[in-house]
Amino acid sequence: MEPNFLHSNGIEALPQFLTSLAIGLLIGLERERNPSAKAGLRTFALVAVFGTLSALLSAKLGSPWLLIAGLLAVAGMIIAAYFSNPREESDPGTTTVIALVVCYMLGAMVWYGLAKLAVMLAIGVTALLYFKPELRGLSQKLTRRDLVAVLQFSVLTFIVLPILPDQDFGPYGAFNPHQAWLMVVLISGISLAGYAALHLAGTRYGAPLLGFLGGLVSSTATTLIYAKHGKGNQAMLNLAASVIVIASMVVLLRLLVVSAAVAYGALPGLLPVLVCGLLPGLAVALYNWRKMSEVTELYIPETSNPAELHTAVGFGMLYVAVLLGAAWMADIAGSQGLYAVALVSGLTDVDAITLSSLRLFNLGQLSEQQTVTAIALAVIANLAFKLGMVVFIGGWALARQVAAGFGAIACGIAAGLIAL
Repeated sequence: MEPNFLHSNGIEALPQFLTSLAIGLLIGLERERNPSAKAGLRTFALVAVFGTLSALLSAKLGSPWLLIAGLLAVAGMIIAAYFSNPREESDPGTTTVIALVVCYMLGAMVWYGLAKLAVMLAIGVTALLYFKPELRGLSQKLTRRDLVAVLQFSVLTFIVLPILPDQDFGPYGAFNPHQAWLMVVLISGISLAGYAALHLAGTRYGAPLLGFLGGLVSSTATTLIYAKHGKGNQAMLNLAASVIVIASMVVLLRLLVVSAAVAYGALPGLLPVLVCGLLPGLAVALYNWRKMSEVTELYIPETSNPAELHTAVGFGMLYVAVLLGAAWMADIAGSQGLYAVALVSGLTDVDAITLSSLRLFNLGQLSEQQTVTAIALAVIANLAFKLGMVVFIGGWALARQVAAGFGAIACGIAAGLIAL
């Protein structure tokens, strides 16, 4: 609510105008650095204050047209400035024109009680203007396939997800189409973020970051590619082992993030178990990394885009199958049946059994201990599967180093389960 000026001298409005001035100076500071811009520090500061002043007078007179007239005046003046003195470059200065109009509207927002939001938006606008080269480089690095996958992810998230019924179906009421697709969106989003970061960062920042990002996308794919390159190559041995172990440790971090988002109530039991696996695994990964040769060549894991339609649908079908299988086995065979499903499904995919167990926990069909144990067994089974992959593809020399890291993670998880 804007201040009342009927019984005041208007000094109460000073904080609003100071806020507008700060917003204009912030955005104008970035534009001042651009020599071709027709508006700089002072112009943006004045326009922001003008926006607040227009909103003040518009509210006091009870007419929105004054605010609209001010907006048109600002837009007209900056456009006229570019027409009267065109630049040699082909860019007509559209960015500066829009930024100035936005600055005016942010000043108006301050008057209408939205100062915090206006400041947040001003910071975002300034960052958007400042990081133009990085954003342009990002867009140029994306392939057509990547852009299509991002569009597919947007469709799956903002079109398909809202229209799915949020209702329980099937045996034990375990299958909920909306909840199942939400899990697909969650896993695809995490993997897509890792995929984008992996291909943007490349190999510039070394093995730790490469293992971290590779684990966000797919620890199995990362294990596969480095098992190939580590075979018979002594220079690659320590690096490959370090990247593989780090990627598998990131799986534990993924599970913590997913658990916090899906079933926060299970996190107190799951957190100490997974942390017990992380710490010894980290110690082994650091030991392998210290032994690495500085001239060792890095390779980017060959991963497919996780937001592609067939990948998302495939994970959704696996999630539903594991969910119903876990609920059925837990009903007819108790904990032993659930743990058998966890061991089998965890061989190739930890996310599906994790999300399924958390879903059943939310429905009250699994206790916290059963949920944590099922997830822990799935992680251990997945480590065993990847170790077998390393033995078969990378040979015994690499497998011995990876086994030390995987063994440390598995023993830590087992100790956490015993303590639980």
